[in-house]
Amino acid sequence: MSTLQIGLILPDVLGTYGDDGNALVLRQRARMRNIPAEIIPIRLGAEVPASLDIYCIGGGEDAAQTLAAEHLNSPAGAGLRTAAESGTPILAICAGLQILGESFRASDRIVPGIGLLDATTGSLGKRTIGEIQSTPSGLPGLTAPLTGFANHMGATILGPDARPLGHLTRGVGNLDAHTISENPDAAGQERAEGAVQGSVIATYMHGPVLARNPELGDLLLAKALNIGIEELEPLNIPVVEQLRKERLA
Repeated sequence: MSTLQIGLILPDVLGTYGDDGNALVLRQRARMRNIPAEIIPIRLGAEVPASLDIYCIGGGEDAAQTLAAEHLNSPAGAGLRTAAESGTPILAICAGLQILGESFRASDRIVPGIGLLDATTGSLGKRTIGEIQSTPSGLPGLTAPLTGFANHMGATILGPDARPLGHLTRGVGNLDAHTISENPDAAGQERAEGAVQGSVIATYMHGPVLARNPELGDLLLAKALNIGIEELEPLNIPVVEQLRKERLA
């Protein structure tokens, strides 16, 4: 069996919120099923290989986010676009979501994204910090509620080619009431959380999100292995289920 290669995009600049843990979760859940797996860190200045099996990109502050966007928009970042075009799964968190969109606001300027998501990001009325929950709506195969921790100022409006990852049931997701009242393009998206388009799955949920949502992790693993999620050997980890119950309570 060949080794599953998990690309960790720019952990040196987008590692602020512990989202590197998503790659660790993918590797561990693969190894627990006797699937060899390794993490390939891709740091600032290095070329992104197009040949990996799955990619994870995390969150960071404005300056780090801008650096990451500039890198991924350069020839060195072209491999990520090639991977997306070939259907390789990509998980993007918070700043990663914004970078993969068309544009985002960082401090006082608009920065071009890399255009893998039909989404633009401005600013919320105030920073959102706290627990969020949603009902999955954008991905066949996901049935369990999604839970995470949000900490961002981004107001993300999805275009017609993207769909929400989930329908928000608690907390603030892509938008808040201020954004909706100020921007008519946001009508109907007040309960949207995250985005799904092609092979990209994006969310504002930290946690890390895959530690808190093992079904989402297994769906990504199945996509990377080109199998159905039902073909993965079930994992019985009582402590994970207990922690989920506490978070969802």
